[in-house]
Amino acid sequence: MTAKQILVIDDDSDIRKLIQTCLEIMGGWQVLTAKSGNEGLLLAQTAQPDAILLDVMMPDMDGTATVQKLKANPITKHIPVILLTARERTANKALFAELGIKGIISKPFNSHKLAAQVEAALV
Repeated sequence: MTAKQILVIDDDSDIRKLIQTCLEIMGGWQVLTAKSGNEGLLLAQTAQPDAILLDVMMPDMDGTATVQKLKANPITKHIPVILLTARERTANKALFAELGIKGIISKPFNSHKLAAQVEAALV
């Protein structure tokens, strides 16, 4: 059985590396990373990951716009998305629910909760 593949899209290289290490060790998953929404969209189309962790606040294309493009594309619309945000209180939860977001994780995050939420999205 091959390991599940998780795509992490975040503009902060330290966060990407921390999440990658956490998911590889705790979940045994293969982790792909992208530093922007555009890079993440291309990688999602080509790699077809099992789930996507997506930062809400990024330059150029924010997480909301990235999710809208993922969900509008027949190739990527089925991929579960979990949002990462530093400002959960101001997150537009109604919009996120409408977009089919599988969860919202606040930064800073607990590595055990992060792995558990990714596991839940993969079911």
